[in-house]
Amino acid sequence: MGAMRPWHWIVVLLVVLVIFGGNKLPELAGSIGKSMKIFKKEVKELREDDDAPAAQIQPQQGTYYTEPTQPGQAAPVQQANPQDGAAPQA
Repeated sequence: MGAMRPWHWIVVLLVVLVIFGGNKLPELAGSIGKSMKIFKKEVKELREDDDAPAAQIQPQQGTYYTEPTQPGQAAPVQQANPQDGAAPQA
């Protein structure tokens, strides 16, 4: 009782043909095709965003973030002195 047999598919196609008519079927198929194309494009873009290297997200070398002095205050950014080779003191 679970699987659809070939005659089930024939009945479903006949019902769709009666409901939508022969003239609407090409339009319906075209709109479904366009929707699938857009969906695949969006999924591909989301996967590419997820595969972006983590190096783009991390701060550049030599940039250090210090803790804010008061709640709600933005943390100041200090640049390391390349001649020191050491991180700045907060």
